[in-house]
Amino acid sequence: MFGMIPFRRNNNSISNGGDYFDQFFNNFFDDDFMMPGYMNGNPFKVDLKESNDAYIIEADLPGVEKGNIDISYDNNYLTISAKRDDTVEENKNNYVRRERRCGELRRSFYVDNVEEDKIDASFENGVLKINLPKKEIVNTNSRKIHIR
Repeated sequence: MFGMIPFRRNNNSISNGGDYFDQFFNNFFDDDFMMPGYMNGNPFKVDLKESNDAYIIEADLPGVEKGNIDISYDNNYLTISAKRDDTVEENKNNYVRRERRCGELRRSFYVDNVEEDKIDASFENGVLKINLPKKEIVNTNSRKIHIR
C-alpha cells in the first residue's frame, strides 16, 4: 500500500488566481520529502554546552560513518566536516528502485580559551561528542587600588 503523504490545505486557492503549478511546486519543496536542514542552511543539528572546565559539543550525524568525519581546530575555529554517501537498491516483482544521496556537510564554530592538545572526540550511535577543555585562567597578582 502507498504511504500517507502529509499536505497543507490552502483555503485561498481560488483567491490567488488558481495558479496550481506554483502551489504544486511550493508544496513539494515545503513537504517532508526534502531532508530537514539542508534547505535552510543547517546541515546537521548541534548542541553547545559549557561547564566550569570545558565546552561540550554534540552533533547529530545519523547515517555517517566514523571514517567520514573530520574535525579540525585552527585559529579558535572548530570545524566539523562529514561526508555521506547512501545508496538504496530494491529489486522485486520486476520493479527496480535505486536511490542515491550524497554530499558533504560542514559547520564551524568560534571557540576560544581552549587547551588544543587536550581536545577529545567520540562517535557513538550517530552522535559526535567533542570535549574542548578550557585553559586555566592564571590569576596574576593584582591588588585593589583605593580611590581618594
